[in-house]
Amino acid sequence: MQAHIIVSGRVQGVGYRYFVMRLARKYRLTGWVRNLMTGEVEIEIEGNRGLIESMIQALWTGNAWAAVRNIQTTWESFSGKYKAFDIKY
Repeated sequence: MQAHIIVSGRVQGVGYRYFVMRLARKYRLTGWVRNLMTGEVEIEIEGNRGLIESMIQALWTGNAWAAVRNIQTTWESFSGKYKAFDIKY
């Protein structure tokens, strides 16, 4: 499966993208994470749906400096277009 995720709250300037990258690599998921001009963080991730769901639960916790207010998830079909998980700038 593929999930497109928007995370809002205090998620920029607190190391949240690096937290997401480490988490995705731990779950062996592929895709990317980036900051949006709106102050939100956008994630596109692919892999096993159960692992993605586990990761989404962990996204609510964040790192010590983050404060997640909301997570929106849109599910799509697996595309296979990613080989790793990276931070986009």
